[in-house]
Amino acid sequence: MTDPKPHGLARNAANYGDREFALYLRRSFAASMGYSRAMLEKPVVGIADTASDYNNCHRSVPELKEAVKRGVLAAGALPLAFPTVSLCEPSLTPTSMHYRNLMALDTEAMLTAQPMDAAVLIGGCDKTVPAQLMAAASADRPSVMLVTGPMLAQRFEGERLAACTDCRRYWARYRAGDVSAERIGEIEGKLATTSGTCGVMGTASTMACLAAALGFMPLMAASAPAVHSDRLRFAEEAGALAVRLITHPVKPSQLITEKSVENALRVLLALGGSTNALVHLAAIAGRVGLRIDLKRLDALSEETPVLVDLKPTGEGYMEDFHAAGGMVALLRELRDLLHLDCIDITGRTLAEQIEAGTPFVDRGIIRARSAPVSPVGGLVSLFGSLAPDGAILKRSAATPALFETEARCVVFDGLEDLANRIDAEDLDVTPQDIMILKNVGPLTPAGMPEAGYLPIPKKLARQGVKDMVRMSDCRMSGTAFGTIVLHIAPEAAAGGPLGLVETGDRVRLSVRERRLDLLVEEAELARRRAAWTPPATPKRGWDKLVHEQVLQAPEGADLAFLRPEGH
Repeated sequence: MTDPKPHGLARNAANYGDREFALYLRRSFAASMGYSRAMLEKPVVGIADTASDYNNCHRSVPELKEAVKRGVLAAGALPLAFPTVSLCEPSLTPTSMHYRNLMALDTEAMLTAQPMDAAVLIGGCDKTVPAQLMAAASADRPSVMLVTGPMLAQRFEGERLAACTDCRRYWARYRAGDVSAERIGEIEGKLATTSGTCGVMGTASTMACLAAALGFMPLMAASAPAVHSDRLRFAEEAGALAVRLITHPVKPSQLITEKSVENALRVLLALGGSTNALVHLAAIAGRVGLRIDLKRLDALSEETPVLVDLKPTGEGYMEDFHAAGGMVALLRELRDLLHLDCIDITGRTLAEQIEAGTPFVDRGIIRARSAPVSPVGGLVSLFGSLAPDGAILKRSAATPALFETEARCVVFDGLEDLANRIDAEDLDVTPQDIMILKNVGPLTPAGMPEAGYLPIPKKLARQGVKDMVRMSDCRMSGTAFGTIVLHIAPEAAAGGPLGLVETGDRVRLSVRERRLDLLVEEAELARRRAAWTPPATPKRGWDKLVHEQVLQAPEGADLAFLRPEGH
């Protein structure tokens, strides 16, 4: 007889007009892999395997997968791993962001089409964790998040190095002529020396912390280094937790709520975390019909201090954050600002999780509220005639002296224009100008790359210029720093005002007033608008689908048809 409540391999049986035959056929083929009938009758935990020879951040996934299987087997279920798309930022063109939604679509399909009662999602590199959480939210399959963990910093000639804030620091010095070609080549081999994601509070580590804040993993599992034995113990625990979810289900729709998303925003601000995380969190929330209000983010930023002293905002590395008490210590310090009744995958409240954690904290890395890294949050949102739907600035990694700037702008029409002219000796640019890059948003073939960190023109870098105001409709790496306005919406390719900006126009940035304005007469803008033409539509494949369906940055740059009906 057919199980009235199918579990394990009996779930999602193919329908040939005879469901019992479909299950019979499935078991017979599964038996060819050497499983006993007793194992095939157990509940199933699917394990999303994102190992790839192209993904250095996921080098440890095979070992993690085996540890997850141990945990699943010990808890009495059958672990079945399956491959999905894997995304590594340096290995993809035009950018990994262009394929985040493809990975989410792939993972969602596999979570829903294959027989499994719960899942463990193994991710790490920037776009993999949000893609997996988006997929889990849409499939609403009980899921445990397991991240690969950050790399260790390398001690080299009197300093510590880790990707990728130190990469950018040294590259800026190289462009300025302060570091030789021989030296930059030597440093290249010292920046990433272990498995794992970037060793600073970049996008990968920020997303790991936000996944824990949302309840998808134990709090300390967000920060354990990739090569630490704790990471394997967390992997084994993830397997056991997934089995627990079969009998005590907590679905993603119960974890991703208005309150938990606000908690995640508080954590993002207190971490001085990546600007990319805001786009990803908006996409994750959007999968359950929630929207992040950038003006609410701004209000939270005014009352949430930066407490974590890590690069690029501070000086430490992720291994220091873990040793300092990690997410437990940070959330304890933020306790009165959080919704403590939110639950995690175990069903425990956030208050219970904090209480159960270690009381230790290293104040050199995780500051007290009375002595913060910054008294206000790391991010601010901006609105105005240049950004009607909003833009973002990471003030914790910016130069305060540039927060109130009105200046002439120097405009680059896209990545090719930027590459061709940025280092030209005859480029008409001064340190007081605002550099603007347009036509690099989610609608463009560029795929919203991490190009917002426009390099300082070489002729200015050689003069000692370290920072300038820079603006774009794309993103920047979470490991980057500088006075950089990002995610301007609507983007230029969508017909936003950014597409009308020309070199010589004046633009005003006011962090104090949260304004971003284009100071050009409306009649002139109307003339330019009449002459503007939208970009060509790609002819086929994923590029065409993205162009037709992608949303703007405030909606997480998700695909419209993947959002819940009515949203």
